[in-house]
Amino acid sequence: MDSSALQGQLYLVATPIGNLEDITLRAVRILGEADIVAAEDTRHTRKLLSHLGLSKELWSYHQHSTTRVTEKIVEALQQGKNVALVSDAGMPCVSDPGQELVAAVRREGLSITVIPGPSAALSAYAVAGFAGDRFAFEGFLPTKQSERKQRLVALQGEERTLIVYEAPHRLARTLQDLHGVLGNREATLVRELTKMHEEILQSHLGDLVELCATREPRGEYVIVIAGADVLSPPTENPDSAIETYRLLLGEGYSRGDALREAARRSGLSRDSLYRLLSEASEHAKSPS
Repeated sequence: MDSSALQGQLYLVATPIGNLEDITLRAVRILGEADIVAAEDTRHTRKLLSHLGLSKELWSYHQHSTTRVTEKIVEALQQGKNVALVSDAGMPCVSDPGQELVAAVRREGLSITVIPGPSAALSAYAVAGFAGDRFAFEGFLPTKQSERKQRLVALQGEERTLIVYEAPHRLARTLQDLHGVLGNREATLVRELTKMHEEILQSHLGDLVELCATREPRGEYVIVIAGADVLSPPTENPDSAIETYRLLLGEGYSRGDALREAARRSGLSRDSLYRLLSEASEHAKSPS
């Protein structure tokens, strides 16, 4: 008998990002048929299964899971058990746990099937309504501000629409950095998609920064930002240009090269940027 016939299947199952009615009929069937459900948070998944009238063996699989947990799931598949991997919301492996497990299953030559469904990134992109049919998904930006700004500098010339996830306690700082490095681009802030308090705010990054200063962010956020406009000169943004210059120095650029590149990205002339840097330096030296 072919040993592969005895092997189980790993199912990557997308689950609702909020409204439980969004689960697909196929996902319900697979969850019902699976021998084991590997979950990012077993408490959260138990509520979903209860809503569906299912009682399953639950294993914990999250971003801090050890290699031994991955090996345990692989062993179950090798023994012929079917395993459904779910995250708390949306698709496993997309800013959620699963990539290490998928790689391990692939190495063992075992079978993997995806059960598509809800996606916060695609839902936010669709509702933002920006022109064009291309986007770049950045997920969660680095939590450390210096690293976050470096990443945004690298994205300044990106023409595709940018999609970013953010937690409420970091939202204000991330919006400030987006505005400071990318300029006052058109942006859509989406909160609590498909849930009771869903909110969609279409504006510009500067306005969104001011909005966050007036109220406490709550819930999970997706930020959709218009890509760089290569058909027209960049918007002159002195603060962004100075920030870019400093970040380029930190990346090892010489002063001359950093001045030239920061001016190019911001749309300012090199002479104008040099004057701004000189004024900023004099202001920093003056007594408060």
